[in-house]
Amino acid sequence: MSTAPSTALPLLRRWVVDYFNAHDADAARSFIAPDYALSIGDVVFAGRDESWLPAVDQQMTAFPGLGMTVHQTLCGADWAAVWFSEHGMSNGCAAAWSGVGIYRSDGQVLTGCVAQEDYMTRRRQLKSGVSDAVDPPAVAPWDTKPGTRSPEAEATVLAWLEHGWPCAETAVRCDDDYITGTPLRFGVSGTQVGELLSSGDLVAFNVRQTGRYHDGLPAPAQGPRAETLDCNGIVRVTGGHVVEGRVIRDRMGLWSRLRSAA
Repeated sequence: MSTAPSTALPLLRRWVVDYFNAHDADAARSFIAPDYALSIGDVVFAGRDESWLPAVDQQMTAFPGLGMTVHQTLCGADWAAVWFSEHGMSNGCAAAWSGVGIYRSDGQVLTGCVAQEDYMTRRRQLKSGVSDAVDPPAVAPWDTKPGTRSPEAEATVLAWLEHGWPCAETAVRCDDDYITGTPLRFGVSGTQVGELLSSGDLVAFNVRQTGRYHDGLPAPAQGPRAETLDCNGIVRVTGGHVVEGRVIRDRMGLWSRLRSAA
């Protein structure tokens, strides 16, 4: 069965190539809606010129050579999801950190995004002075075709998200657990879905989990404590099971709340 081309993926390509990697705010205004909003954890940057562009400009000022590498994309008719890494140098220290974003299009421009970036990983690298390696780029990220929606795969992922962290699947890489060897331990009691989108056997999600933090974050984050955890990811489902993927969780937001309560 044929699927209509994605309107969002070509716009996402312009976002990465023409705007972000070129540091060209004027380019962004040609394909980003004026009322564009970015939701990332507890923070919403609403308004392209009033809020979102100034926020990204602050990051580009802190990292003058900031760039983005795309590792994976998937898409539907009016949406596109991406696993990416940002990398650059700030005050003589280099860092690379991953993120997962889900973008929406109205057919002409990008209208919004829900994202997570692993700022805790960035903090670790800047503090230590030792940067992580950047994952390999996708060979042809802008040639991805929309696949058929799979309600079965979506239901599998939603059930999987109820199991809590760390996950049992070693091929699902969460934040920098696989680098540091210190997993975030968070028991999940409920999941609120922001986005849950499938393309064939791949599923992109944005969720807010409620539950209990136990450990895994730097001091003075103390547990156990009832909390929330925002998560984005792209995972693959095979035979009714999540088998691999990339997940980014808002550990920085969680850590900041726990530190304030300590």
